[in-house]
Amino acid sequence: MLKKKPYEKTKNLKKKILPYSHQCIDSKDIDEVVKALKSDFITTGPKIEQLEHNFSDYVNSNYAVAVSSGTAALHIACLASGLKDGEELITSPITFAASANCALYCGAKPVFVDIKDNGLINENKIEEKITKKTRIVMPVHYGGLPCNIEKIKKISEQNNILVIEDACHALGSKYKDNKIGSCKYSDMAVFSFHPAKHITTGEGGMITTNSKEIYEKLLMLRSHGITKNPKKFVNKSNGSWYHEMQYLGFNYRITDFQCALGISQLKKIGYFIKKRREIAKKYNDAFDKSKEIQYIKEEKYLFNSYHLYPIKVKDWKTRSEIFNYLKTKDIFCQVHYIPVYMHPYYKNLGYTQGLCPMAEEFYQREISLPLFPSMTNKEINKVIENTFSALKEK
Repeated sequence: MLKKKPYEKTKNLKKKILPYSHQCIDSKDIDEVVKALKSDFITTGPKIEQLEHNFSDYVNSNYAVAVSSGTAALHIACLASGLKDGEELITSPITFAASANCALYCGAKPVFVDIKDNGLINENKIEEKITKKTRIVMPVHYGGLPCNIEKIKKISEQNNILVIEDACHALGSKYKDNKIGSCKYSDMAVFSFHPAKHITTGEGGMITTNSKEIYEKLLMLRSHGITKNPKKFVNKSNGSWYHEMQYLGFNYRITDFQCALGISQLKKIGYFIKKRREIAKKYNDAFDKSKEIQYIKEEKYLFNSYHLYPIKVKDWKTRSEIFNYLKTKDIFCQVHYIPVYMHPYYKNLGYTQGLCPMAEEFYQREISLPLFPSMTNKEINKVIENTFSALKEK
């Protein structure tokens, strides 16, 4: 009897469009969600704690807290760190806006440090941006490639600031054989379970930490700042119904049926990463001798789980021509990212173009090619062939 694949090829993509990313959901995932929906718990139930336990085991952290989105995870990670009005958070401009917005949510100021040519924050430029107001440095593991998190941790310890890893791209990635999320070199790490990511819960996120104090605070912050922990009771004579609000928290809870999907998806993470790396290698081999395409190389002590496959081309004009040409062939790419401070909202706050020259050049040249586990060899070859064709057409 033939073994079933760990995923089933999605058959209903509109017009056979090849997107830059796509979730891989199989019948086992669906069965687990249905079971959860038929159980006694739909919202806060046992599946949440099970996913947290399985996830912390996978990344080798002491604790994990599941929440409603990666953005929610970033927000309460900042709150748990004590970030407040007037303080500063250092991060990369080449990231999704949420990596900086989480500082604004707390009344703090995002401070942007320029990148290296691989899209990662330049750890050698962090210290010059540290002030008396700096509370957090938040490196972004862009595309799945880990930052020099060890050096960033040393800088943070010398300056008495916290490190929160934005690991939303980096589930399964490793720095010197340590899984991202183990928090060996950080206080917390944040993950996203958006459908474009390595595993999905629809929407969802996770924070890992090795600090019991931070863990307990995160649990309260995701649920209105309320605790039912008897050790925290003001009046011990109250009954088991008693609870108290200790922080101004939020409703960032994730559902049990989402976590049922996450538990099922996490079982396939090894397979998903293997497929992503195989696709990336095919791209690498194809573009290795190209004079017009640069891809981001993986240093020996790093393990890239490849959320994205970014390439860099000559300039903005070339990037636009490739992007538009591929679209005519039903290959939908993406650009990651517009530097955060170049968005109109940030410009209105006083941030100006020219702040991070390397990031701005990277943005002008970057394009993310399709990469997801259910891609076929035919689809991979189609992307490669048409990328080269686009260069000839221009």
